[in-house]
Amino acid sequence: MSVYQINKGVSKPIVFKGLKAQYIAYLAIGLVVLLIGFAILYICGLSLWIILPLIVGLGSALFFSVFRLSHKFGEHGLSKHFAKRQLPECLIFRSRQVFIQLKTEHHGN
Repeated sequence: MSVYQINKGVSKPIVFKGLKAQYIAYLAIGLVVLLIGFAILYICGLSLWIILPLIVGLGSALFFSVFRLSHKFGEHGLSKHFAKRQLPECLIFRSRQVFIQLKTEHHGN
């Protein structure tokens, strides 16, 4: 007799500390950008007393905004939000010719 374990979380999204799905990647990319920015500013010779508050402030803003987006839109909500913004308000046709052509092409096959 074989005993199999059932993985009950197969279709669930990845969640890390409250962040869902793609927001984990957004946070990781933002942190890498901040690290590179810190390195560039430090190499340019800027004082640490200027760099550290700047990076900490931008990092805090990054964390708060990514967590806010994750809680507001959820797993797929942000992509749906951007897709909905690209939809036109209305379609205006000055002629019925478009529909007549569709009808003749459909019946012609």
